[in-house]
Amino acid sequence: MARESMGDLIAFLAVAREKNFTRAAAKLGVSQSALSHTIKGLEERLGLRLLTRTTRSVAPTQAGERLLSNIGPHMEEIEAELAALGALRDKPVGTLRITTAEHAAKTVLWPRLARFLPLYPDIKVEVVLDAGLTDIVAERFDAGIRFGEQVAKDMIAVRIAPDIRMAVVGAPSYFKKFPAPKTLQELTEQSCINLRLPTYGGLYAWEFEKARREVKVRVDGQLVFNNLALILEAALAGLGLAYLPEDMVAEHIARKRLKHVLEDWCPPFAGYHLYYPSRRQTSPALALLVEALRYRG
Repeated sequence: MARESMGDLIAFLAVAREKNFTRAAAKLGVSQSALSHTIKGLEERLGLRLLTRTTRSVAPTQAGERLLSNIGPHMEEIEAELAALGALRDKPVGTLRITTAEHAAKTVLWPRLARFLPLYPDIKVEVVLDAGLTDIVAERFDAGIRFGEQVAKDMIAVRIAPDIRMAVVGAPSYFKKFPAPKTLQELTEQSCINLRLPTYGGLYAWEFEKARREVKVRVDGQLVFNNLALILEAALAGLGLAYLPEDMVAEHIARKRLKHVLEDWCPPFAGYHLYYPSRRQTSPALALLVEALRYRG
């Protein structure tokens, strides 16, 4: 039977179950005359009468009863599955892949995921740590987390953290060996702890700004890490100056384990944003995560 006959079968089942053209037409949302025409066309194609019509009632013929018994349950299964798919469309379910840098994952993403995931057991989250500016579309990520100024203009960006500052810090034991730098130029004479970016393979140039003047400084020293926590440990051990997010070192500064230098070259800048492609439809799971991460300070 041609695919277009599926609608005719649905029409037949409605009439056979209701045993009334008026009620069946109302259920299907069509006129009684259109429904009668549909049933007549189906009977003509099959070469069989499916319904016995009288002025007072409608009843399936023997052929109609067979069709109702054999096709009816399958149609009910199809309708139930379609209904289940409709419910799935609105249910927060699925796997979300997120790319983010180490610091953002630890300070922003993880604390909120720890509260978010128990509320939605059908949502899975895969977090990939990457300091580079990953192409989330090409790499099939649902979203990424980066500083606001790093987010491409064609992405939807949602702030998830306040503005942030970087800090150049050293331990008291370090400053017993080296004078605290007062200018950016003096950083080249210091022993600094470098960060290697995993994606690009190169060493990160320390970024500074003052009076709208932006400066990048290539520093040198004995140590190179690709992990901020290890850079902090090395700085606390007096093995060099470190360039780290201020919130990572604030407590150590307060307890005088570290000293902040060149503060006037470290203004606040746009904090972390969650970003994702501009699409008409966002999955319910991603929409819930966006709201869970949104910064409301």
